[in-house]
Amino acid sequence: MKEVINSKIHDENFTLNIHVSTLKKSTHALSKNYDIKKYLDPEKFSFSPEISELIPRDTPPYLDNGEKYVERIARALSFFKQCALIGPSGTGKTHIVYLIAELAGLPIWEINCGLQTSVFDLFGRYVGLGKENWIDGLITSWSRHGGILYLDEANMMKQDIATRLNPILDQRGHMVLTEKDNEIIQRHKYAFLIISMNPVSSEFAGTKPINAAMRRRMSVWLNFDYMSVGSKIDEKEVDLLIKKTNGLSRQDAEIIVRVGADLRKQYKSGDLPYGPSIGDLLNWALLISDGASLKDAAEETIISLTSDDVEVQGMVRRIICKIAGI
Repeated sequence: MKEVINSKIHDENFTLNIHVSTLKKSTHALSKNYDIKKYLDPEKFSFSPEISELIPRDTPPYLDNGEKYVERIARALSFFKQCALIGPSGTGKTHIVYLIAELAGLPIWEINCGLQTSVFDLFGRYVGLGKENWIDGLITSWSRHGGILYLDEANMMKQDIATRLNPILDQRGHMVLTEKDNEIIQRHKYAFLIISMNPVSSEFAGTKPINAAMRRRMSVWLNFDYMSVGSKIDEKEVDLLIKKTNGLSRQDAEIIVRVGADLRKQYKSGDLPYGPSIGDLLNWALLISDGASLKDAAEETIISLTSDDVEVQGMVRRIICKIAGI
């Protein structure tokens, strides 16, 4: 992490502003729970104050079942500089990327590949009436300054973008700005890449197998799944709902997690368009802890969240009533 010290020297003839950026050890309250320093030591990284503002803050802990995803991703970045995360929506892929960035003191450059982001936004463009001023895009800025480039929904990436990334992800380690007289940008020594994606299937519209060239450049692939799904209930999710709410009973917490597990099962089988994350279940729990009934709170959160379709909402409503016994 960075601590910026600002000083001002004033004289009647001039004013000098001094900005000193010093590296500060990560103070994340849960850093002791994750053994990543041997792979991504925050004391090694140094960024300008402007870039340091992109380092995440106050990211919640990541729950798993001993898979040590945080450490394994940190190891992959240390050894290979890039890795891929695969799993359905709501399994915490983006969450864990932000946690690793905060623990390591690395800025994040995030791109959602499912959006119609232009090549100019990603690589840069000239601006101004005479087009005399060049503005770097996200990928160019990442390559110059370092940090984590996070490509979410990477299997929805446009082919022309994937092709331009290939040289920077292999032994060449550079990119060519064709928009700027073919300027060559070397990859920063602390420029890491993480891509995440949903499994390729008909339920994820727009997804397609990632191209072979990009696949070869991803040295490590990690698969994510829900902690509680179907008949498998993880008590850590129950405990988290109780801890994060004010007065939620264990009985209600268990009902919420069992409903979530069933909805996730239906989602994975293609019967529902959405599977709730632990954050979605927490929203439901917060309304209950504030005095709303379990059913009323569900109407405002989990039922409406799953779909706008009244038939789908009815299906979710029946699942909730069956599990809750109401």
